Amino acid sequence: MNYYELIFTILEAESHHQDLLIDELASLGFDTFEETDLGFKAYIPSDDFDKAEVDERLGYYSDMVSFSYEVNLIPQRNWNEVWESNFKPIELGDKIRVRATFHEAKPEFPYEIVIDPKMAFGTGHHDTTCLMMETMLDNRVEGKKVLDMGCGTGILAILAGMLGSGSLTAIDYDMLCYKSTIENAALNNIKGVHVLCGSKEEIPDEEFDLILANINRNILIDQMDRYAEVLKAGGHVYFSGFYETPDLAIIKEEAAKVGLSYESHKVSANHWVAAKFVKA
Repeated sequence: MNYYELIFTILEAESHHQDLLIDELASLGFDTFEETDLGFKAYIPSDDFDKAEVDERLGYYSDMVSFSYEVNLIPQRNWNEVWESNFKPIELGDKIRVRATFHEAKPEFPYEIVIDPKMAFGTGHHDTTCLMMETMLDNRVEGKKVLDMGCGTGILAILAGMLGSGSLTAIDYDMLCYKSTIENAALNNIKGVHVLCGSKEEIPDEEFDLILANINRNILIDQMDRYAEVLKAGGHVYFSGFYETPDLAIIKEEAAKVGLSYESHKVSANHWVAAKFVKA
C-alpha cells in the first residue's frame, strides 16, 4: 500500500495548538504522526487521502493556528524504512521504556514495553499516553479488573498487565488496532487479554475496578454513562485525550451527572490532561 506524507509547518508561537490539527486528521483516517522541529508529519493510506476534505476540516482552525503543509507520496517499498526511522524509543523516568521490536532491549527498566505499531495509534509518544502511564504508576493496579477503552496498540492494557492487574479487557473500534493489541500483548507475554473490536456497545456486562479511557472529549462524554454502569462502587476511571482548558471542567460536569467524582489530574507541558475519577 502506498502512503501520503503530509509535512506540516506550524508558527512557533502557536505550536501548542497543533494537537487540534492532529486530532482532526486522525478522524479523517490519518494513522501515524511524527513531531518535527517545525511542526509534525502525518501519514494516510493513499486510497483514503482527500485533499479537499483535509483543507475543509482544517480550515476551521485557521483563526487559531497558522500552518502550511506539503504532500509527498511514499511508495510501499519505502514505507517500513520510513516508519522505523521515525519511531524512537521513549523513556518515562527510570521506570518505563517503550520501544519497537527493532530496538535494542534495556532490561534495567522495570517495565519495558515492546510495541510493533503497524500504524496503530498509541505508541506512547503522545502526551496523553505518557500521562496515562504515569497515572497508572502512581496508583495501585495490582489485582484489579481493568477495561482499556480505545486501546490503540494495547499499550495501556500491556502496562496494566505488567503492573499485576487481574483480568484485562481491551476495546477499539479499529480492526487494525484490534489485531495490533492481540499481537503486542503476545510480544510482551501478557496473557489472557480479552480484545474486542467495537465501541461502547462491546463493553461486557461485567463490573470493572479500573477503566482506562484515552480517547477524546466528545467520545468520552458519549460513552461516560456506560463506563459508570460497569464500574464497581469505589472503582476508578482515568480519562485522557483532552485539554486542561476548557475541557477538564466539561469532563468534570459530565462525570458528575453519572456519579463519577473528580479526584485529581496531571497536565503536560502542552496542556493535555489525564484525570482520575471515582465512582461513589
